Amino acid sequence: MSQFIAMNRFKIVPGMESEFEAIWKSRNTYLEEVPGFIRFNLVKGPVREDHTLYASHTLWASEQDFEAWTKSDAFRKAHEGAGNRGHLYLGHPDFEGFTIVEGASVG
Repeated sequence: MSQFIAMNRFKIVPGMESEFEAIWKSRNTYLEEVPGFIRFNLVKGPVREDHTLYASHTLWASEQDFEAWTKSDAFRKAHEGAGNRGHLYLGHPDFEGFTIVEGASVG
């Protein structure tokens, strides 16, 4: 089974970057409770005229482990209140999932 990378891209309204980052730094993700979770990173990308790009990046033992997380109580708890923060976002997050190609990774 190949490892899986799950990413959500967020377009953050200019001037709201500090609030967005503070939410991620202080929130409980409950990821440590979930089988197959390996690592999480929040990454900051380019600043555009109308938004700053961020991505949440999680590494999983398999795509099946990630899918199980999305159906878990831990997932629901981690995302409580997310709908109350629409003022931070330019549109909805864009999800991207990737299977790691075995033998083509270094490290």
